[in-house]
Amino acid sequence: MSSILIVDDEKDIRELIADILKDANYPVRLAGTSDDCMAEINLEPPSLIILDIWLKDSRMDGIDILKTVKRDNPDVPVVIISGHGNIEIAVAAIKQGAYDFIEKPFNIDQLMVVVSRAMETSRLRRENFELRRKDITSGEILGISPAIKTLKARLEKVTKSNGRVMLTGPAGSGKEMAARFIHINSSRASAPFISVASATIEPERMEEVLFGRETADRGIEKGLLEQGHGGVVYFDEVADMPLGTQSKILRVLTEQQFTRVGGTDKVRVDLRVISSTTRDLQLEITAGRFRQELYDRLNVVPIAVPSLEERREDISELTRYFIDLLHRTQGLPLRELSEEAEAMLQTMPWPGNVRQLRNVIERVLILGEGAGPIEARELPVQEALSGDGNSLVLGGALATLRLREAREVFEREYLLTQVNRFGGNISRTASFVGMERSALHRKLKSLSVVTTVKSGGRMARLEEDFDGIETDESEVM
Repeated sequence: MSSILIVDDEKDIRELIADILKDANYPVRLAGTSDDCMAEINLEPPSLIILDIWLKDSRMDGIDILKTVKRDNPDVPVVIISGHGNIEIAVAAIKQGAYDFIEKPFNIDQLMVVVSRAMETSRLRRENFELRRKDITSGEILGISPAIKTLKARLEKVTKSNGRVMLTGPAGSGKEMAARFIHINSSRASAPFISVASATIEPERMEEVLFGRETADRGIEKGLLEQGHGGVVYFDEVADMPLGTQSKILRVLTEQQFTRVGGTDKVRVDLRVISSTTRDLQLEITAGRFRQELYDRLNVVPIAVPSLEERREDISELTRYFIDLLHRTQGLPLRELSEEAEAMLQTMPWPGNVRQLRNVIERVLILGEGAGPIEARELPVQEALSGDGNSLVLGGALATLRLREAREVFEREYLLTQVNRFGGNISRTASFVGMERSALHRKLKSLSVVTTVKSGGRMARLEEDFDGIETDESEVM
């Protein structure tokens, strides 16, 4: 059990409260001035603070301490006590975030009821935080492909610093998971992770959502930046942030402080900022939709998150993970994956990336055919198949070609698909398609198929599509 911090300038009062709480088996700490109070909080945040509103010979009074605690340790409940209490002080304390208000001379039974409830609130907050953290940390970046190994290596390097990271990659590729990986493996793992979905916040409300607001009737309402103090703030699709907000975020990054909407006090925050985008921000800057200065501040460490197309080797592992996850969280059937279904998943187009893969698996499990292995016919394949599922229905363009030309088109597309399925590994591709490795090399060369390095892995492409990406000649010659 964590301790209760009692702050009162009158020694007799704080010792009386301490004796009462000790009799109830609560560990306590004492402070007689604001400096002593802040020193105790900085040493170790307590589970509860009992705080006198008037502190003689102190730099800060109770309301000032309350504001600081609610800013830096928002989960710590504060009970205000005062011998000069009135309704205005009570209202002011509650508006600033106090858990409750007790007037001196206090009733011991009343004090114990308030303390008991406040400690229960503190315990539940800690337990909820731990549960949320375990839920987050139970996830990991899955995969064995070269592309995902490269991503993990880069992410692990940035966890050791507080540098700002810009994650780029297509929608659904797992940029938020990469941001969470950085958070849970950093020194800020025990602090909040705040995700800001820039595209879903109305532009006129963006500043209130980020910075919070102060009003006479509702007091202080904390924004996302204040809620994330000490932790990580993740700006998802930062290109959707309004230009006016961009300039204010730039100031926050520079000064680590801001003013709430409608307020005058400066709010200090300690944040690590991670951002992501699916767009080319250089084009957005040229078009006047994104500030160059903000880009320079955010893009300290750029990291590309690969698409699912670049890591097809990981599709089987991801699929089995989603099957198990959906079984545990939604009670959907725990099914195996047939070889045919596995091969089809590895060769299907995935414009929606990992997010689309999960959606497909969830749909199959909901609409599935019993509890047996998932079969290829259950998958929403893009290619049209005949009724028996064993022959392709030819498209118009292919049907107009002569046999030799059609065979070359088929071989090229088939081998492109298989090489990419096995992550550019020619030996594994040759084994699967039933060819000698040297024969497969010759066939790929005759079909103008090359493998190129991208995101740490190899991908097969047509030679005429080669765009300057490093080529692994040992794999194509």
